[in-house]
Amino acid sequence: MTDVPDTMLAIDPAEAGGPEVLVPVPRTVPVPGDGEVLVRVAAAGVNRPDVMQRQGLYPPPPGAPSTLGLEIAGEVVALGEGVDPDLLGRRVCALIAGGGYADYAVAPAAQCLPVPDALTLEEAAALPETLFTVWTNLFERAFAVEGDTVLVHGGTSGIGTMAITLGNLFGLEVIVTVGSPEKQAAALRLGADHAIDYKAEDFVARVKEITKGRGCAAVLDMVGGDYVPRNLQCLADDGRHVSIAVQRGASATVPLFEIMKRRLTLTGSTLRARDAGFKALVTEEIARTVWPFAEAGKLRPVMDRSFPFARAADAHRRMEEGSHVGKIVLTMG
Repeated sequence: MTDVPDTMLAIDPAEAGGPEVLVPVPRTVPVPGDGEVLVRVAAAGVNRPDVMQRQGLYPPPPGAPSTLGLEIAGEVVALGEGVDPDLLGRRVCALIAGGGYADYAVAPAAQCLPVPDALTLEEAAALPETLFTVWTNLFERAFAVEGDTVLVHGGTSGIGTMAITLGNLFGLEVIVTVGSPEKQAAALRLGADHAIDYKAEDFVARVKEITKGRGCAAVLDMVGGDYVPRNLQCLADDGRHVSIAVQRGASATVPLFEIMKRRLTLTGSTLRARDAGFKALVTEEIARTVWPFAEAGKLRPVMDRSFPFARAADAHRRMEEGSHVGKIVLTMG
């Protein structure tokens, strides 16, 4: 146990509202329970679910802290029961169910990954949420394998840029959609094989053209609503459609006979509410299959901008205005 204070600053809004509610307030430093570690937070990733939680649209799951923040990086400063003593003093990044916008945060030890020398703590804090999301949905639920063509919406978002990065590492042909010529250029620069400006072109027609009429093996969709039937038109026979967010609506009308005839699969998931056992298994799989790329300096997040902790409101404004490319991060201290 290193020297840990009793109190800290955290961003834990008393009520929902605009970015202005994101003000650091004093809170008690959490105590790690069985199988948990206490991390002195150096940086915390900013994600779309944080914005939704701030707006009152995405309450934390039962047992999770009300403090915002789903991913962190920093130094382990205290251990709960049953945790490997060697973790004390280590630099880690972790996926957590909440509590990241704070000087200290508790994380399950089984959801921590060691921060390699190739990454800064800011970069490490920007990895877990998108890495776990893209890995579990594109590679596990959509079964994407080397040689597959996949369509990913929101190509310059944190999710989109991670999908491009992992797609390049694992041999996928990645088509993304974006909302401007500038983002189109950025996506191609980051390694997307094709980038479609959905405001200037019909993405369904372009996907058919790119794939010579065959369609994609998988679609990773964060849009929902009226995009879903259009996404299905982009799929090849036996294609997989994975929903991970519903920015344009949580309902969709789908052509059932087309799904039957072409043997399409519609699936989806949310990560935050999954149990610790599932997240531990994913962490283990990522440590084995993906993390060697991080250690070799080949896996790093696309960083948009870092903001000091006290300017969390500006970080949320940056995300909401939609011009960011890659990840937004808060830095502590």
